[in-house]
Amino acid sequence: MQKWVEILQPNFSKTRFFFLRGKTQSATRGNIRSVCTEEMSRLFRAVIMGPPGSGKGTISERIARAFGLQHLCSGDFLRENIAASTEAGVLAKTYIEKGLLVPDHVMTRLLIPRLEEMTRHSWLLDGFPRTLAQAEALNSACELDVVISLNIPLETLKERLSHRWIHPASGRVYNMCFNPPRVQGVDDISGEPLIQQEDDKPEALVARLRHYKDVAKPVIDLYKAKGILHTFSDTDTDRIWPYISSLLSAKIPADRSDAQRASTH
Repeated sequence: MQKWVEILQPNFSKTRFFFLRGKTQSATRGNIRSVCTEEMSRLFRAVIMGPPGSGKGTISERIARAFGLQHLCSGDFLRENIAASTEAGVLAKTYIEKGLLVPDHVMTRLLIPRLEEMTRHSWLLDGFPRTLAQAEALNSACELDVVISLNIPLETLKERLSHRWIHPASGRVYNMCFNPPRVQGVDDISGEPLIQQEDDKPEALVARLRHYKDVAKPVIDLYKAKGILHTFSDTDTDRIWPYISSLLSAKIPADRSDAQRASTH
């Protein structure tokens, strides 16, 4: 937040001095707005979308490291609230235990207040919004700069997900082909067993991916109409990454990404 004080000059006029990012600068009524706008313009908000197995988590981590954005994962928020037994977390847990998707009103209740608190941080949101209702709620809370959509071929997704195992308590994901645990079947950090989710198994996979496509289409159409959607297609994350990096390098000024990297260390 910007702070300012008014100094009474010898001629009884007042000059406002802003204390902005460790700097002090005077401001007249005419340029107060531009000073605040400059501070706001340093923030960058982005969303990454993609079906299960598209590599959202891997690419999000690369973006966070390269550009200093905070990687916000909806799954992490869910687990934190459930572990803390917050009102929204308890409500979400009742749906998860029944094998149901957490409904829109619960997800927005979990996510939107947290995002509204992050007034001084640039971020990348992963796993939210999933539905049009969630996208509209997010749109009411903040303005996005970029939406990244990963368009991965169905056969690639099926191959990746058939080898995917997770650590339920933390949400850590392993792929037995290109990101295996150090000990097969065991989480690297906790030593607890890994599981394969029922909906990652071949018999449930096609229906799951079809459901994602149906639900995501209106969200993608919304962001396309707003002119902020950028779609990337390939079978390999390493081949997609240079194009995403190039896009964000053009969208995020160097001074902003440098400041964000400094603030996250």
